[in-house]
Amino acid sequence: MIRSFIAFDIDDITVLENLSKVQNMLRSTGVDLKLVKPENIHITLRFLGDITAAMVDQIYDEMKQVYFEPFQIKIKGVGAFPNLRRISIIWAGIHQGNNELRAIFNQLESRLQTLGFKQDYKGFNPHLTIARVRTGKNKELLVKELNGLADYEFGTVTAKCLRLKKSILTPQGPIYSVLRETYGKGLNE
Repeated sequence: MIRSFIAFDIDDITVLENLSKVQNMLRSTGVDLKLVKPENIHITLRFLGDITAAMVDQIYDEMKQVYFEPFQIKIKGVGAFPNLRRISIIWAGIHQGNNELRAIFNQLESRLQTLGFKQDYKGFNPHLTIARVRTGKNKELLVKELNGLADYEFGTVTAKCLRLKKSILTPQGPIYSVLRETYGKGLNE
């Protein structure tokens, strides 16, 4: 079985440097964090879970049918899931490109259901996970830091390549690899 998901990678050097800078600011609070490696930061459109090798090409065939033109994603602001009182995940927000991401998610969702995937009832909340909080240590300092980063501008990336990715979980963190990729309209030719 292959643990997998569909995502847009973040590959702009300036944006990655800004994400890393914010991660270091968060770490300096002394909070017990597990930071996401900058090369692993992405926008998950759909977590698929475990799939068989035979399903890879079926999923890819459906991904190729998803219509989108390359678009800009502006990454701005930092927040937490589920909320600031009980922080589990720290995220960077999507300030521009939400509508396009939701349209792609909706197309994927209906296409994946034809392959037997259950509907994602949680819905889609575009974001980039940048850290996971392990304990409540120094929570007050973390909340203060997050509030100060609410309008932090990371920069803009162009979303042009939708990827089916494999995830191998290790004690050091996940290892991702690209199984298949498809480009926005006009870029596949």
